[in-house]
Amino acid sequence: MVNTRRLPEPRSRLMQGMIDYTYILVGSAIVALAFNLFLLPNKIASGGVSGISTLLTYTVGFEPAYTLWAFNIPLFILGVLMLGGFKYGIKTLVGTIFLPFVVFISRDWSVGIEDPLLGALFGGIGVGLGLGTVFRANASTGGTDLAAQIFNKYTGVSLGLCVFVIDGLIVATSAVVFSLELALYALIALFVTGKTIDLVQMGVGYAKVALIISDHQEEVRQSILRDVDRGVTKLSGHGGYTDAERPVLMCVVNQQEVTKLKQIVRAVDPKAFVIVTNATEVLGEGFKQA
Repeated sequence: MVNTRRLPEPRSRLMQGMIDYTYILVGSAIVALAFNLFLLPNKIASGGVSGISTLLTYTVGFEPAYTLWAFNIPLFILGVLMLGGFKYGIKTLVGTIFLPFVVFISRDWSVGIEDPLLGALFGGIGVGLGLGTVFRANASTGGTDLAAQIFNKYTGVSLGLCVFVIDGLIVATSAVVFSLELALYALIALFVTGKTIDLVQMGVGYAKVALIISDHQEEVRQSILRDVDRGVTKLSGHGGYTDAERPVLMCVVNQQEVTKLKQIVRAVDPKAFVIVTNATEVLGEGFKQA
C-alpha cells in the first residue's frame, strides 16, 4: 500500500523572513538595554564596539549611540567590500543600525544598579541573550566581529584569536582608563555573555546519549524499543583486544528517561558496558524540530 501522508511543508520564505527580522529587532533591543542599564553605568567595557563606546563616553564625553554608529556602519561597508559581498546581507545592516538607535532612545533610562559585579553579571546575561537571539536569524550586529573577519582573511590568523586579541585590547585599555578591578569585571561579563549565547543557541534541555555494549544486544534493543519507546541505532564496532565484532547500541533519551534506560539494560544484561553522556542539542522526531 502506498503511503499518501503528506510531509509537513516548510515555512514560507515570507514567514521565515518575518521571524528572522523579529529575532534581529528583539535581540538588538535586548543588547542595547543591557548595555545602557548595566554595562555603561558601571564602566564595564567588555569588548566590542560597545566597550569602545564606554571608554570614549567616560574619557571624551562622546554619546554612546553616535560612537556605535560611527564604528559599526564603516565596518559593515568594509566587510562588504573586503569580504567579497554581504556575508549576512541586509539582516546585519538592520542590526547594525537598530541597536544604536535603541541605545539612543533609552540613554536616560536607569535601574539604579551601581554595583559593578551585578552590572557585569546582568549586563553579560543581557548581551548574551540578545546576541544569541540575533544569531538565531543567521545575522549579527556587526562591530568588531567584522573587523576580526577582515583581519583573519588578510593575515591568516584564526578568527577566534582575532576576536580574542581585539576584545583583549579593549579590556586592557579599560584597566588603564578605569581600573584593573573594572577590567576584571569586564572579563566576567565577557564570560557570562559567551555562556548565555550557548544557552540560547543550544537550549537548556540537555538530552543524553547512551552507548551500550552487551553480549545480549538484541534483547537489550528490543527492551528499549518496547519499554522506553525510543529509537535505537546499531553501530558497527570491534573489540580492541580481541578484534571480535562487538556492535554498539546508541540511544538518545531525555533526562527523565535515563534511569529507566539503565534499569532496563541492567535487567537484561547486568554485565553490559554503558556510557551515558550529554547531547547539547538533538533535532528530530521525539525531540526539537530543526
